[in-house]
Amino acid sequence: MTDNPRDHLQTGDALLIVDVQNDFCPGGALAIDHGDTVIPVLNRWLDAAAALEIPVYASRDWHPAGHPSFEEQGGPWPPHCLQDAPGARFHADLALPPNTIKVTKGVRFDHDQYSAFDQTGLGEELRKRGVTRIWLGGLALDVCVAATALDARKEGFAVHLIPYASLPVTPEGGTEARMQMKEAGVEIAAHG
Repeated sequence: MTDNPRDHLQTGDALLIVDVQNDFCPGGALAIDHGDTVIPVLNRWLDAAAALEIPVYASRDWHPAGHPSFEEQGGPWPPHCLQDAPGARFHADLALPPNTIKVTKGVRFDHDQYSAFDQTGLGEELRKRGVTRIWLGGLALDVCVAATALDARKEGFAVHLIPYASLPVTPEGGTEARMQMKEAGVEIAAHG
């Protein structure tokens, strides 16, 4: 696999950036170690997508106060990505083009939504636009990226994990997520 995204993107593709938000980057409420290091890689893909007129989607956690994923509600995570709070904003260095379609998730009070496809209508939107293949990156590899990749495969899309564009919460979680994604047919470069 070459490092130039323009060698890979083609008509029928979409670029899907998962949850590159302040709370998942260093200094955030649920920071992934070195999470911001995925941003330069993703920016190269965003630049190529804009040049080739490939649609760009960016998912975001957008949790209400008292969300069921929060520890005080019995969930596994500290409060993060609260609606309208600075931690919920996309990282300032992420160069999302103006026509990026934002996919908001994690808003329900009855369950969490790790996947950008979970009750968001994203699958139908992509099919309407003629998308058959998704290039995927973001945070965190072993949570929302993996859930999104697996759901994209269930929806019938070809999925490629962008090399160096995603990091896990834990190394063990990353290994497990890569295994699950590969078993589901997600294309993962050896160094991805």
